[in-house]
Amino acid sequence: MIAGRVPQVNIRRFEDLIVWQRARELTKGIYQASARGSFARDFGLRDQLRRAAVSVMANIAEGFERGGRKEFHQFLSVGKASCAEVRSGLYVALDAGHVSREEFVTLLRHAEAIGRMLGKMRKSVAAQRPHA
Repeated sequence: MIAGRVPQVNIRRFEDLIVWQRARELTKGIYQASARGSFARDFGLRDQLRRAAVSVMANIAEGFERGGRKEFHQFLSVGKASCAEVRSGLYVALDAGHVSREEFVTLLRHAEAIGRMLGKMRKSVAAQRPHA
C-alpha cells in the first residue's frame, strides 16, 4: 500500500458497513442492560429504548437497500435521529437508577460515536448526489 492512500473497501451489503455493525453492538448492549433488574420491569422505557436502538440499525439497512443516494441520505438522517433518541433514553435510565454510571457512559459514548459516523456518512452521500 502506498503511504497516505486509503484502501478501497468494497461494500456490497449493509452488513459490510462499519456503522451498521456498531449499531448492532449498541442494540445488543441496550437489550442486555434493559433485561436486568428494575429496567426489565420498566416496560415503557425498556421497550422505547429497544425500539430506538433497533431503528438505528434498521434505517441504515433499509436506506442502503433502497439503492438511491437521496433515499439513503434520508434514512441515515432518521437513523441519526433514532441515535439521539437512544441517548435521551439512556439519561432517563440513569436518572431512574436502571443503569450504573459506568454502563450509562459506555452506552452513551457508543451512541455518540455512531451518531458522528452517521453524520459523516450523510455528508458524504449528500456530496455524491446530483444537484438540480
